[in-house]
Amino acid sequence: MPKVSSVIVPYAVYLRVYEPLAAFSEPERTHWARYAARPELPSYQDELRRSLADLLPTPPVAVPVHESGDAFLAQVDGILCVCPWRTRLRGWLALEETAEELPRPVLEAALPEVVRLEAAKDHERWREHHPDARPWIRTAVWQVPLNWFVLVSDEEREYEKGTAETAPVLRYRTPMVQARRRVARSLRTLKDTMDGGPLAEGLLDVGRWLEEFHPRSLVELDYGGLVHVLPAGDLEDDHSARDVAEGIEALRTGDGAAAGEAYARLVERWRSVRERRSAN
Repeated sequence: MPKVSSVIVPYAVYLRVYEPLAAFSEPERTHWARYAARPELPSYQDELRRSLADLLPTPPVAVPVHESGDAFLAQVDGILCVCPWRTRLRGWLALEETAEELPRPVLEAALPEVVRLEAAKDHERWREHHPDARPWIRTAVWQVPLNWFVLVSDEEREYEKGTAETAPVLRYRTPMVQARRRVARSLRTLKDTMDGGPLAEGLLDVGRWLEEFHPRSLVELDYGGLVHVLPAGDLEDDHSARDVAEGIEALRTGDGAAAGEAYARLVERWRSVRERRSAN
């Protein structure tokens, strides 16, 4: 369980893929093996704080100049699995999304056009030498995308209450093969019953992303900083993955009423979070 820092960055949630060490080529494989032997490793809060610190200088640093050598680690059946941060690539991808989502005046105030254009040129040059690159981490803010819940099951839910010294944890971990199977099964149901739709589109996108990784990888859905936004009682009672699974199963069996009830539970649970997002 992560220690509580004096500076907490909330709101961000994560979908991560941890690949077996053997999936990495040299010299990166040796780097991660040595990295895992370190006595203390940074947390997701450390990663986020570093990214936000880059926005403080004038002009701001939209994307890190150098790639991070850090990663998140997990042991799966005695095998070391690695989830590289890849902050440069994720920074470029996030910048593209930010330009589409933020109002122009806000975007200009935070990241002037000259900074964004220079970052885009750097990304284009980098892509020429790394055409197949993909991030191991996807990030969302203020909510967990519904299609992420499709990848996991309620039985894989891990919840730890916070203490005076530690933050609460809410996450799901599942084998890659299981995540891919759930994506395929849910996509069939959504296409047969709803003719696709936004949930199916998002699920198709995340499914394609999962196909890029080693079949023995671990998939993790982590509430991350969102645990600091949700009240403790709401966090403990949050079983959104179960509601999504029950809703899709109800659609498959033609039970529209049960599907509607599952969706209503999700809407009610996430209403307070959406209201806080609007307030900010």
